[in-house]
Amino acid sequence: MPLLRAALSWNFVLVTAVCASLLAQLIKVLLNLFIFHRFIAERMWGAGGMPSSHSATVCAMVVATGRYCGVSSPTFAIAAVLSIIVMHDAMGVRYETGEQAKLLNRMFNEWVDQGFAQFPHGKKLKEMVGHTPIEVLTGAALGTLLGFVMPMV
Repeated sequence: MPLLRAALSWNFVLVTAVCASLLAQLIKVLLNLFIFHRFIAERMWGAGGMPSSHSATVCAMVVATGRYCGVSSPTFAIAAVLSIIVMHDAMGVRYETGEQAKLLNRMFNEWVDQGFAQFPHGKKLKEMVGHTPIEVLTGAALGTLLGFVMPMV
């Protein structure tokens, strides 16, 4: 606890946001252990999945900024706008990129099976890069909650 207190006094907003990101990633690992009964190391740092660590991070940042600087501060406004952009992008562009990767990987699999082609660079495209709305909402709730419960020193 003294280490957390020292970190929070150094930069409350940054430490709160980083803690939210780490907690969301830990939850992803635990959910994969519980649901799929296997440890998937990539879940510790990878994008996509439940809950959205991007949403958790930016929502924790917004709440911590509001608590530290006040909700009428320009800093809070910047944090709020940034969080909206990040969450919208996670559900939009990044989600669609993952859907396109799934389709391309299926096409490449069929071509490889027929002997016409090989995967570029010998590997498949990453399919889990974006989030569904429920993943973003869950990450946002996690980050908001953490932003409120982190002790201000």
